[in-house]
Amino acid sequence: MKLLPLHKLGAKEISSGVIDFGLFLPWVSASNGNRLWVKVIHEKDQFLQAIQPVKFELNHSVDLDYGDYWSVQVDINSTPKPDAKSAWGSPGRYVYRYCLENSNVPEMIDWIIDPFAREFGVGKLSAFTLGYEVYSWSDQENIWKTPALDDLVLYELMINEFGGDIDGAIAHLDYLADLGINCIELMPVSNVANTVDWGFLPIGYFGVDERFGKRKDLQRLIDAAHQRDIAIILDAVYGHTSESFPYAYVYKKLAYWENPFMGAFAKDYFGESTDFRRTFTRDFFFTVNHHWLDCYHADGFRYDCVPNYWDGPVGQGYACLTYETYQTVKAKRGLAGHWQRFVQNGDINLIQCAEQLEGPREILKQTHSNCTWQNETLGAAKQVAHGNQDELASLGLWLGLSGYPAEVTNDDDRIKKTALQYIENHDHSRFVCDFRTVFRGNELLGEGDPESVVQNTTLLDRNPYGQRHSLALARPGVWRKLFRTGTGVGKDPDVPASALGLFL
Repeated sequence: MKLLPLHKLGAKEISSGVIDFGLFLPWVSASNGNRLWVKVIHEKDQFLQAIQPVKFELNHSVDLDYGDYWSVQVDINSTPKPDAKSAWGSPGRYVYRYCLENSNVPEMIDWIIDPFAREFGVGKLSAFTLGYEVYSWSDQENIWKTPALDDLVLYELMINEFGGDIDGAIAHLDYLADLGINCIELMPVSNVANTVDWGFLPIGYFGVDERFGKRKDLQRLIDAAHQRDIAIILDAVYGHTSESFPYAYVYKKLAYWENPFMGAFAKDYFGESTDFRRTFTRDFFFTVNHHWLDCYHADGFRYDCVPNYWDGPVGQGYACLTYETYQTVKAKRGLAGHWQRFVQNGDINLIQCAEQLEGPREILKQTHSNCTWQNETLGAAKQVAHGNQDELASLGLWLGLSGYPAEVTNDDDRIKKTALQYIENHDHSRFVCDFRTVFRGNELLGEGDPESVVQNTTLLDRNPYGQRHSLALARPGVWRKLFRTGTGVGKDPDVPASALGLFL
């Protein structure tokens, strides 16, 4: 895998008022009757009917590595305003989209989002900021260290459900730090087409969805978290996309029977499948990883739905991506600056967490992932909550991560390993719902019997493998928790400070 040339992709101000647009559209060439335009409008004008976007045609050329390349330079200042009342030419955000004309397609293919955009507007709109100034990181960022794997206490949150937006999330960081959290797993921040969405069908991977804030806002969040000794990892959705993702959308509209980016690969559970047999696809997602680690200082990734791109330990999909990402970080050892955050006492503390529920032990043993989701603890906890005392032993085994490696050597890389422990996450109902005993014809209307709740909570209290009111790992020194937003977690005086847990 290698990095895509991001300097020539997306929309970028290369001098005062001059914006450079560029994107790869493999197999879409001018010689086949294609013409491509970019439509640009100031953000303040976008909902005014009298003001239409300004349209610029792109030029076609061929990149030696990735094929058909389209680009144009636009001088905002020398372009006439589309209307006397327009904000065109003023500093600030502009939104844009691409549209494609093909002689074999009756209608213009419109509303093509830029797959390399760093900012986004509402819906299927990309964005750039005229007069953009890069974020200035705090001095502490160059000495911050990503926590060691054995010390992680995770909290999963969806930004807009947790704090409304990024500013709201920042305002609650002290609350999370007070809980004992030292790592936040952000549910997807990548751009999606819908305004209400958890983000698992992305259409733009190189920036923050406009629902949450702007790119500098997320950088501020990560900077502020690091100042409180809290790492940030991102939910990475690479095995599938939305049908509006440009490399799915454009080629379907062109009626191409084959695609340079999308296609059947491994298990196609959700959305439009990405094809990791394609060099372009592999390099794209490798570049996405590098971008978030470098530009945003993320501390790692939680890889969503790994079966969608798991083709074995020596395949072209997941294993290759995590290996190349690890090697990229490893190569930064000895450097000053923000990359040093991953290296401590000879260990590489890059967090690469797989959601591989079909083979959690396998993924740890055979890849450069250092942790994984697993539902065994959750399953056993549910059984105990339902009053099944026979499952207490199973709960203890899974809390002790029976059968999971603590360390693996892959390609001379000695990597510590563990599995994530949780009894709640975004894929499951609230754990307290497992105490319900009365159903009224609908799973959603289940009600709990207070006596059953007390009885079965007491049963959990007798768990010989954990502390009272907590689920804890039996493996000494290793604690893994996933706290979901709004769980109402508080401090229990009966639990020692050293035993951080998910309190019931």
